[in-house]
Amino acid sequence: MKALGFHKPGDKTKPPKLEFIDVERPVPTERNLLVEVRAISVNPTDYKTRDAKNDYDDSLTIIGRDTAGVVVETGEGCTLFNIGDEVYYAGTSIAQGSHSEFHLVDERLVGKKPKSLNFAEAAALPLTSVTALEAYFDRLGVSDMPEENAGKSILIIGAAGGVGSVATQIAKQLGLTIIGTASRPETKEWAMQHGADYTINHREPFEPQLKELGLAGVHYIFCLTNVDDHMSGMAKVILPQGKICSILPAQKPLAIALFSKSVTFAYELMYTRSMFHTDDMIKQHHLLDKLADWVDDGKVKTTMSERMTPINSANLERAYEKLMSGKTIGKIVLEGPIEQ
Repeated sequence: MKALGFHKPGDKTKPPKLEFIDVERPVPTERNLLVEVRAISVNPTDYKTRDAKNDYDDSLTIIGRDTAGVVVETGEGCTLFNIGDEVYYAGTSIAQGSHSEFHLVDERLVGKKPKSLNFAEAAALPLTSVTALEAYFDRLGVSDMPEENAGKSILIIGAAGGVGSVATQIAKQLGLTIIGTASRPETKEWAMQHGADYTINHREPFEPQLKELGLAGVHYIFCLTNVDDHMSGMAKVILPQGKICSILPAQKPLAIALFSKSVTFAYELMYTRSMFHTDDMIKQHHLLDKLADWVDDGKVKTTMSERMTPINSANLERAYEKLMSGKTIGKIVLEGPIEQ
């Protein structure tokens, strides 16, 4: 099968340069599916996989996580999907990625593709959505019953980015009051269009901006950018016994003020379940199916902001260059076929 990968990481300050190569088509066993890739979207974790590779390692690496496609083969232990099913998923970080014609993935990490979306629109959603859903339900302990969240607020730092674009929509479905951070007119507009009730500027202190909105603080904070940059500001606005979740690791000590408020601080990495094969790994399948139902009911929309075709090295380099700029809004999607 055709694939786009690399052997040496190359210049890590620039987008990955991917080779067009032929590799053996994998054969699914046990609970694995073989999916014909129709569309992918790019994420920082893709090029960070490249960045983590040692310069002396010349083994083949195929990156890529977010995928939408069609099941073409199933392992003998599969019970959730059949050949011909349309699916979407973000896969795992411990196996070859999906920048290829066909991709092997454990069915417990896969959801039914929303019927109302095409493959490109669906490929924008899995990684960011599972991240947000796990953060809300597993890390922050937000109730899935909107009536139980009445009067509760969440500050989403980085509301117009990939995760933020869907996190705002999901928070809206959960009945939370949403304050999203954005610093440019276009990102403020995007955040509001995707469910934020208010926007504030993450380049300015949070506390006075929240006070202008009549808010003394927030019950939850979901931090989607460098957590160290916002630690002091978060400590000031989180309410006593509130909860904070970050998708990036803190490099500095947590603010001491969090102690007196008995604040819960948690991390969210959507690959934890697949990396460690946790007993509840199938929960990602259920979360993606839940999201598909919301999409088909018109409650959540795709966060695709740009579509490129075909999936080739030139388009991937362009997409990753935009992603590495730190100024993208929503998700960049590439649609098949895979070409040189």
